[in-house]
Amino acid sequence: MSPRTNKPHEIVERALELSRADGCVVIADEESTANLRWARNALTTNGVTRGRTLTVVATVDGRQGTASGVVSRAAVTADELEPLVRAAEAAARGAGPAEDAQPLVRDVPAAPDFTDVPAETSSAVFADFAPALGEAFARARAGGRELYGFAQHGVVSTYVGTSTGLRLRHDQPTGTLELNAKSPDGSRSAWAGRSTRDFKDVDPAALDAELAVRLGWAERRVELPAGRYETLLPPTAVADLLIYQLWSSSGRDAAEGRTVFSRPGGGTRIGERLTELPLTLRSDPHEPGLECAPFVIAHSSGGDQSVFDNGLPVGATEWVSRGELRHLTTTRHSAALTGLPVAPSIDNLVLEGGRDRSLAEMVADTRRGLLLTCLWYIREVDPATLLLTGLTRDGVYLVENGEVTGQVNNFRFNESPVDLLRRATEAGRTERTLPREWGDWFTRAAMPPLRVPDFNMSSVSQGV
Repeated sequence: MSPRTNKPHEIVERALELSRADGCVVIADEESTANLRWARNALTTNGVTRGRTLTVVATVDGRQGTASGVVSRAAVTADELEPLVRAAEAAARGAGPAEDAQPLVRDVPAAPDFTDVPAETSSAVFADFAPALGEAFARARAGGRELYGFAQHGVVSTYVGTSTGLRLRHDQPTGTLELNAKSPDGSRSAWAGRSTRDFKDVDPAALDAELAVRLGWAERRVELPAGRYETLLPPTAVADLLIYQLWSSSGRDAAEGRTVFSRPGGGTRIGERLTELPLTLRSDPHEPGLECAPFVIAHSSGGDQSVFDNGLPVGATEWVSRGELRHLTTTRHSAALTGLPVAPSIDNLVLEGGRDRSLAEMVADTRRGLLLTCLWYIREVDPATLLLTGLTRDGVYLVENGEVTGQVNNFRFNESPVDLLRRATEAGRTERTLPREWGDWFTRAAMPPLRVPDFNMSSVSQGV
């Protein structure tokens, strides 16, 4: 590779040429990001960044099995490429046999754009959004509101090459918007977030109008004690809970009796009904608006991913089908251990099957209950039941006789998403949403609002 070589596919090819291991996987991630930040109805910062990370996986066959070594480095130059490959090979030779060892994936058609330049983002992605945001600032200022928040857009072009002949490529755009509206004295706060691929479908004026209504609701304050309340969970809160459920749905862990999906006496709960509602929880790399990589990209082994599975095609998977548990996440190795079908993780999540009703329509049918905005600081308490704890944030509202009548104090909650699905009495219309808690790691979700008759608000929180 000449010192001037800068094309990702050439770097992948050269790293494979340098490899002396029995097997080799090379992953080049080219990333660019653009962002805007604002506070008190005015832009504060903006910027664009670019970077490259190269990951080399070396596999070495031995009498006791195949070992793997993985090394990742950023901003690798031509002179640093061979030392990186040698470091991965040394790591493999110094490791014991890899438990998840499998033959490297082969016979997957090459990406036709493998040799194309990486996709990029720039500040141009905000060409329409930024002026509309400025107009929202003006309206908020006139209405006595202060807007805070940030918008970020990134594109990662991932190139995967292997010694077995795979040459794959995936471009992943990811955009997020988080917007807070506050009263000038800071006593009232409301939040809204959106996930987008290109910011062409984000309307700052509509979000500001939504937040203005919520700040109006908060003018009346009602103190409530801890307890169980009929609660309406908006799509963002449902996403945060079910993403954690997906992350906890290891087929191997369930088969070994360590999770909520373990069957008492042995085995897994696949085939059991989790909810009487006809809900389907699924992932699909080709889901419109939520597209993600259609093959495995694994920079390390652990949990339910394996570097040996790099390039393995993934397709639509129903984790829960019309209320019944159908799949748990597995690698090729863990599938062989458990007898479950191979079901790799997929980077989006959709819950559907509810009634064609909006959250506002569900509020109108509520005699007395709570309406949440979002959840945060979610942590696991008990893996055997998937009991989670966390806090409500930026607005919990009291609903009486079909109308929101005020804002109540925040709470700490203790709930299991699996048990919530069992107890939910209504699901509304599925819509794309941004998880508040997990938005830095998982942004591609579509969820309905849920009605839970007895959501456990375990204690009062003084947070805003």
